[in-house]
Parts: sequence; C-alpha cells; structure tokens
Amino acid sequence: MPIYEFQANEENKSCDYCKPGFELLMKMSDQPLVVCPKCGNQIYKKISATAVGASKSGFDGRAKAAGFHKLKKLGKGEYEKTY
Repeated sequence: MPIYEFQANEENKSCDYCKPGFELLMKMSDQPLVVCPKCGNQIYKKISATAVGASKSGFDGRAKAAGFHKLKKLGKGEYEKTY
C-alpha cells in the first residue's frame, strides 16, 4: 500500500495536523481524501518522490554500508570477496 502525503489548502483555516502536512497509508482502491480527518478543512494530495533506487550509491553502496558482502564466483567452489 502506498503512503500518500496531504496538506491543507488554506493555512489560516487549518489545524495543527493538516497545516504542516501529514502522511496516510491508503489502498489505491480507497476513496480519495479531500478533507482533513481532524478538522474538516479542505486538503490536497502532494506529489512526492519515491526513495526506491534514489540513492546515488545504488544497491551495492547501500548493501556495503549495511555491512553485507558481495562475492564473485571465480570457479567451481571458488569465490572472491568484492566488498
């Protein structure tokens, strides 16, 4: 299920929940949210970038930073540690 970000249309009518913006985990089949669940003020869905593969170091860099090792097969039963 995707996480959607919402923010108030009008800051002067908004509550402490929707004024800075909030996130909700919703099914794609759920009805779109148009009002704040706390105060009833009109809100809009923000467009946000995903973090999947967004790292400059890529998968190998993240795996190395997390302490994993990558092995390269040299021959039958022989492996070389690349990081």
